[in-house]
Amino acid sequence: MAQLWGGRFTKETDQMVYQFNASIEFDKRLYRQDITGSMAHVTMLGRQGILTEEEAEKIRGELTHILAEMDAGDLEPTEQYEDIHSFIEATLIERLGDTGKKLHTGRSRNDQVALDLRMYIREEVRQADALLYDLLNELLKIMKNHLDTVMPGFTHLQKAQPVTLAHHMGAYFEMFKRDRQRMRDIYERMNYCPLGSGALAGTTYPLDRDFTAKVLGFYGPTLNSMDGVSDRDYIIEYLSALSMIMMHLSRFCEEIIIWNSNEYQFVEIDDSYSTGSSIMPQKKNPDIAELVRGKTGRVYGALVSMLTALKGLPLAYNKDLQEDKEFTFDASDTVKQCLALFSGMLATMKFNKERMRLSAEGGFTNATDAADYLVNHGMPFRDAHGIVGRLVLYCLEKQISIGQMTLEELKSISPVFEEDVFEAVSMEACVGRRLTVGAPGRDAMLRAIETEEAYLEEAAFPEYKMEI
Repeated sequence: MAQLWGGRFTKETDQMVYQFNASIEFDKRLYRQDITGSMAHVTMLGRQGILTEEEAEKIRGELTHILAEMDAGDLEPTEQYEDIHSFIEATLIERLGDTGKKLHTGRSRNDQVALDLRMYIREEVRQADALLYDLLNELLKIMKNHLDTVMPGFTHLQKAQPVTLAHHMGAYFEMFKRDRQRMRDIYERMNYCPLGSGALAGTTYPLDRDFTAKVLGFYGPTLNSMDGVSDRDYIIEYLSALSMIMMHLSRFCEEIIIWNSNEYQFVEIDDSYSTGSSIMPQKKNPDIAELVRGKTGRVYGALVSMLTALKGLPLAYNKDLQEDKEFTFDASDTVKQCLALFSGMLATMKFNKERMRLSAEGGFTNATDAADYLVNHGMPFRDAHGIVGRLVLYCLEKQISIGQMTLEELKSISPVFEEDVFEAVSMEACVGRRLTVGAPGRDAMLRAIETEEAYLEEAAFPEYKMEI
């Protein structure tokens, strides 16, 4: 067992206790952040005269070598070390002797791990944003290509009014756009550096926290050392944002699963994103969509776990906070994988335009427009609503659509109907007349697409530059 503490203890730690306490198995992925943070810290120690420039340069140089070796896979942490911090420091001491022991001057593992995790999540936020950006571009392509693809809009999973595929995709564009905005909000709040907070009360060494914050790409240092080591709000925010992304993906996947069914046949998922059955040769299953939908609960679980772990913690650091990593890493990996796969599935999916249109026509989605026709001819809306309800009942009995009725049949229900009613209740007219902001009409959608294009061109994520 290799650990950074023990002088006060007279007994070896029980092996089972040691393993229960250790985090090397999962926090080893923080090695880049840990080494980078240590390089910033030791550079500052040299600038401040806490270490000599020669000592600082020697430590910094060896940390650079360790990072290169770990990147190349030539140096790997083992389970004899408690965590990634002890592994890197022990390796440094093994190579530099007493000089290596000076790296930890003015620092605690509490502010060290707080820094590592904050730097890691900062990059994860950026990667999630990039994947959301790719998904938004795929959605925008569909919107541009399907301005005139009529389909039924639904409420209560029942056909309601005709819309277009462009309009339907536009709804998801708005959802994922908000997800990107949440990523930026998280970044803005979390991009402050806890290094220099010490265990909880800062340090007596003359640290330059502004310097380390700057070279690590932060806006500045955190302003309270107790909060600096115990704050995990940014993880909760990140997990919450990931949960909302998964909720949006899950809703989308549910619709694709329905649309892909034999009963709907609105879409065909590409073979590369489908699987077959071991017993039924005719099957082509939407497994990717189903798995994304299923993994949503996994990400929700991470959020609830984090909230529960934090709910009773007194200030400042407590070992409970070690539980912040495994499920956060898993949730982040899961969402990034789901976003990438979903974008690929969407890009290769084929839409059955004719089937969508027939579904809209056969579902009385133009009933509201028939009522509006009567209103525009002087009838009170409530009376028009009742007449069209009778009209729909008649069509159900005859097993026809409103557009298939003859003028005589229409007039038998209301004499207000005239020949121009057929144009008024056509799918093109029903959609085309809806031109208010946010509506599915072609001109309204063109304006929306122009706005979304401008958003994608301008919505670059904030850059950060590390000067290490």
